[in-house]
Amino acid sequence: MVIINSIFKSLKPDKQERIINAAIKEFVQSGFEKASTNEIVKEAKISKGSLFNYFNSKKELYLYLIEYGVQVIEHIYDQIDLDETDIFNRLEKLGLKKLQIQKKFPQVFDFLLSIMKEESIEVKDIIQKRVQLIYGKGYAKIYENIDYTMFREDIDIEKAIEILNWTMFGFGDKSLKQLTTIGEVGEHYLTEWESYSKILKYSFYK
Repeated sequence: MVIINSIFKSLKPDKQERIINAAIKEFVQSGFEKASTNEIVKEAKISKGSLFNYFNSKKELYLYLIEYGVQVIEHIYDQIDLDETDIFNRLEKLGLKKLQIQKKFPQVFDFLLSIMKEESIEVKDIIQKRVQLIYGKGYAKIYENIDYTMFREDIDIEKAIEILNWTMFGFGDKSLKQLTTIGEVGEHYLTEWESYSKILKYSFYK
């Protein structure tokens, strides 16, 4: 478990976000070993002394970001409504939640993907123990209690879900670039997604 310096906790939320986003950006671009704390402090607009006042080392900062990312994933998975058996409706709600998080931390999901490919011995074991298990459990929950009888008999359900996921990811990236405020996310996202969903449902459902 990573213990965060109380000084960092006491910072204003916008400053915490700035530091987190700067660190995430650098780790995504460079990986753990090559990531530069000089680039992080430059992007975050703080001094190097301040960064190491909040985190004792680059590794401690990296582990904090891992824990933060895990909490993001768990928060999303906790909100899955298992009573919603339509895969389109379920993924729509998850996509909306993901988009809202990305408005605040644009690269957090890129970071979570990047750490799964991290090869540094210094952090690899920690990633495998903490993150891979969460992903496995979460993926299983996303598709738990889905009514697959709604699909046409001639449809390969596995491939159909892959297409649905690709569409959701692409649509989410497009929406993130277009939207400027959190308030716009819900109404605009759901209205536009409905047109995509209608096409896919027509293709896959009975």
